Amino acid sequence: MPVALSPTAHHSLAHPDGEKATAKGAASANTAYVVSSFANHSLEDIAQAAPGGVRWFYLIPQNDPGRTKELLRRVESAGYSGIWLTVDQPRFQFQQRPESNLESAASVMRLPNLTFEDVPGDASSQEFTTYLSDNVRQPITWEDVVWLRKNTQLKIVLKGILTAEDAKEAVRVSVDGICVSNHGGRQLDGVPATIDALPEVVRAVDGKAEVYLDGGVRTGTDVLKALALGARCVFIGRPALWGLACNGAEGVRQVLEVLKDQLNLAMAQTGCTQMSDIKPSLVIHESYYLHGRHCHTGTCNN
Repeated sequence: MPVALSPTAHHSLAHPDGEKATAKGAASANTAYVVSSFANHSLEDIAQAAPGGVRWFYLIPQNDPGRTKELLRRVESAGYSGIWLTVDQPRFQFQQRPESNLESAASVMRLPNLTFEDVPGDASSQEFTTYLSDNVRQPITWEDVVWLRKNTQLKIVLKGILTAEDAKEAVRVSVDGICVSNHGGRQLDGVPATIDALPEVVRAVDGKAEVYLDGGVRTGTDVLKALALGARCVFIGRPALWGLACNGAEGVRQVLEVLKDQLNLAMAQTGCTQMSDIKPSLVIHESYYLHGRHCHTGTCNN
């Protein structure tokens, strides 16, 4: 199924089983799940909860290369098949929770894939926030991608690419995949919608890496449009969390099944009997109608 789960944080705030339930839901729908470094359960426990699932790991490199290598070895040993690296967030904003939420947050906000044995205080303390800020590598550079390529045999996907220039550089440093993403539109105001950036990235990659998309996918027709414009797969974030909060692992599976059913219907209604029938001609940008068909033939006046 060409719909999988993006890395999102703190699933234990949505359901007591947290990421373990999310992994089970994804596995039961026969699709992949990208486990976040901000998961509340260890990557090993998540793998054990859904041993048959396809799992990738969203890595946040540490300032200490030895600790990053330790994380990579854990990921490899636990059977994950790829590493995701977010490249559109050069600075993290680690903030304390409002005081009224501290007690409840501290009870679920363990970060066993991001912290080490010397972490001070608990997840609600200023010491913990300072620890994260001091130890997480900021910003990520192309040199970090090259370092990662040299230190793991796993597939590498860069998440957060929106331009042809960055896509070409990603191919140059031998990544295996690119996820066209704007971080849910919550890191930088005014960034383009990922569906608008997708065609440019696909052209720049020219088949040398797989191209994925996340951001704003809510229906089967959204999936169809992204596939038509060149995405190999789309990823969802918030909808999976809604399903998790509503009904645990089964809720995650239900959300994925809804999207699958909607995609099947959209394919049928557009004459596509198989994935290879989904072509770019299925999608026309709204500007085609807003500015008049004649504008696209060079005959309109400015």
